[in-house]
Amino acid sequence: MAGQTLAPRAKLEFDQGSIRRDQWVRKIGKAGLLINPLIVYFFLWAPIAVLIIYSFNAGESVSTWEGFTFKWYNNIFANTLAAGTEAARFSTELMLNSVKNSLIVSLSATTISTVIGTMVALSLERGRFPGKKFLDAVLYLPVIIPEITQGISLALFFKVIFDWINVQSPDIHPTSGFGTIIIAHVAFSISYVTIVVRARLSDMNPRYEEAARDLGANEWRTFWRVTFPLILPGVLAGALLAFTISLDDFVVTFFNSGVGTTTLPIFVYGLLKTRVPPEINAISTLMLVASTILVGSSLALQGRGADQ
Repeated sequence: MAGQTLAPRAKLEFDQGSIRRDQWVRKIGKAGLLINPLIVYFFLWAPIAVLIIYSFNAGESVSTWEGFTFKWYNNIFANTLAAGTEAARFSTELMLNSVKNSLIVSLSATTISTVIGTMVALSLERGRFPGKKFLDAVLYLPVIIPEITQGISLALFFKVIFDWINVQSPDIHPTSGFGTIIIAHVAFSISYVTIVVRARLSDMNPRYEEAARDLGANEWRTFWRVTFPLILPGVLAGALLAFTISLDDFVVTFFNSGVGTTTLPIFVYGLLKTRVPPEINAISTLMLVASTILVGSSLALQGRGADQ
C-alpha cells in the first residue's frame, strides 16, 4: 500500500553452543551405531576364533601358544593317544559311532519334518480353516521357548506314554532310544521348515497357480507342476536348516536319549566331564565348519529365484 513501510523482520539469533553440542551428539550417535555391531560381533565370534586357532596349537593348554600342528586332527582320525597321557582319552571308533547315530537321527527327523512342515506351510499360506490363527501362534513355540523346557516336557510326555503302554500291555516295556530322539527332533524341526517354506510361498507370484488352473489343471497337478518347483529352493533350505539344528542339538537329545544312542554332541559332552582334552577343539572346529556350510547353503537356497 502506498505510503506505508514494512516493519523490519526480527533478526534470528542462534545459540552456537547448543548447535555445537547437537553436532557432537550426532557424531557420537553415528560412532555408536558403527561400534555397537562390532562389539556384538566380537563377543559372538571371538570365542569361536580362539577355539579354531587353538585347535592347531601344539600344546594341550588353551592359554599358551606352543606352535602350529595338525596333531589333534590326526588323533581324531588315527585313534592315537593324546600327548602326555597314559590312558586313551579319545576313541575314534566311539566318535564315528556317535557321528553315525547323529546322521541317523538328523536324516530321519529332517525327512519327516520337511514333509510335514511343507504341508503345514501350504495350509497356513493357502488354506482357510477354523483354528488357523491358533496353529499359526503355536507354530512359533518351539522357536521361542528354551531348549531345556522342550527337553523336559518331551521327556515327561514319553514317560506318560510309556507308563500307559505298560498298563495296557504289561509284557511291553518301551524305552527311550532312536524313536524318542527322532520324534523329539521332529517336534521342533517342523517349525523351522514351516517358517522357511511359508516365507517362500509368500514371495511366490500366485498368478502362476491361477494360470495353471485356468488351463485346466487340477489342484494336485498344479502343485507338482507349478507350486512345488517354485518352492523347492525354500523346501531344500528348510530341510538343510532342520538338519543343521538336529545335528547340533544337545539338550533335547540328552533328555530323550537311551542306551546306545549317543550322538556327537553328547559324545563331546562326555569328553568334557573330567577335563578339556585338546581334541575337543578339533572336533568343535569340524562341527562348526559343517554347520556353517549347511547354514550357508540354506541361506543361498532361500534367496535363489526369490523374485519369481
